Amino acid sequence: MSTQSDQSVVRLALSTGMVYSGTGFGATGQGITATGEVVFNTAMTGYQESLTDPSYMGQILIQTQPLIGNTGANPGDTESARVQVAGFAIHEYAANWSNYRGDQSLDAYLREAGILGIADLDTRALTRSLRSGGVVQGILTDRSDLTDTQLVEMAKQVQSMTGQNLAKVAGCEQSYQWTENLGEWGTGEDVDGDSAQPTVLLMDFGIKSNIARNLATGGCRVEIIPQSITADQIKARFADGTAHGLFLSNGPGDPNAVRETVEMLKDLLGDPCCAEFPIYGICLGHQLLSLAMGATTYKLPFGHRGANHPVHDLETGRIQITSQNHGFAVDEDSMRQAGGIITHLHLNDGTVAGFRHAARPVAAVQFHPESSPGPHDSAVFFRDFLDRIKATLGGIPHS
Repeated sequence: MSTQSDQSVVRLALSTGMVYSGTGFGATGQGITATGEVVFNTAMTGYQESLTDPSYMGQILIQTQPLIGNTGANPGDTESARVQVAGFAIHEYAANWSNYRGDQSLDAYLREAGILGIADLDTRALTRSLRSGGVVQGILTDRSDLTDTQLVEMAKQVQSMTGQNLAKVAGCEQSYQWTENLGEWGTGEDVDGDSAQPTVLLMDFGIKSNIARNLATGGCRVEIIPQSITADQIKARFADGTAHGLFLSNGPGDPNAVRETVEMLKDLLGDPCCAEFPIYGICLGHQLLSLAMGATTYKLPFGHRGANHPVHDLETGRIQITSQNHGFAVDEDSMRQAGGIITHLHLNDGTVAGFRHAARPVAAVQFHPESSPGPHDSAVFFRDFLDRIKATLGGIPHS
């Protein structure tokens, strides 16, 4: 059992002029003023995975599930090394938590992370306003010396997500080896570490750990690489046989701002020497590959964030329930004009949810096949990537 740290009043002010008051939890009493884009997630479970997802960097997250905190927090349900959200907004905080793996309350977890939360908020009304008017900039604070008018003016000054290259901040600076797999949450298909294994270069724009875990479970040696790597360095790894595929991670911010990586990918896609090597991407990786192929991206009104988004797999005819977290999308017409083949469409609004290159082993999806917790309908995306590598290498085992 845990009690809330203290019952201070916290306010969430929006650039539209609205100000919401609630009860503080997490890092209260520290005079915090957290700023960011205000977004909502409709998932019923997995708040800790959301809190630690680097794609939420620079955002104040609203959880629409009305009761949050009932499973506490634990070191296993994380998608990165720290809490990534700028702030957290919920309807009701559950002080009495129960989880056989839990080791502390959500309140204590956020307090240690220095992240401010607001509870007793009308998240339904707030979410409805964002769905009708689009996401806005906001400021979350427990400071009593600032008036509502001052907070609204401060919220108006918060930078829009458009044009921000947050991936440069969220990703790693140096390469390193990843060894952790899905463990007890896997499918029993782990490969013996002594078997011949392909090496995957996993480019980090703010990677969710479960992407790397899935690749490792599938039998890859996973090397996390920074986005500062050059096309020539990747080509050299392909040429000398020390790498067999490139995988682009998720990440925060505007894909159009990550221009250096887009140009690097253009180089790889335009080089015949790289034609046989699989290049796959998830979320931001999907958008960056699209830009490199000549397509365009645009900002969605309120994004897709949740664990029950229906996607139509156009090549199999099946409907996949997916986990999603993104505020930008790929323009369908521009992708078709660029020569890409649309493989998946989001059934809620018809936006592009996946594509593949017409002539090369290049593919990407906007959703998260690694989702945990979340549906596993789309986990076949990893299997497809590994099968591509296996075919290229003439039978190196991967499962």
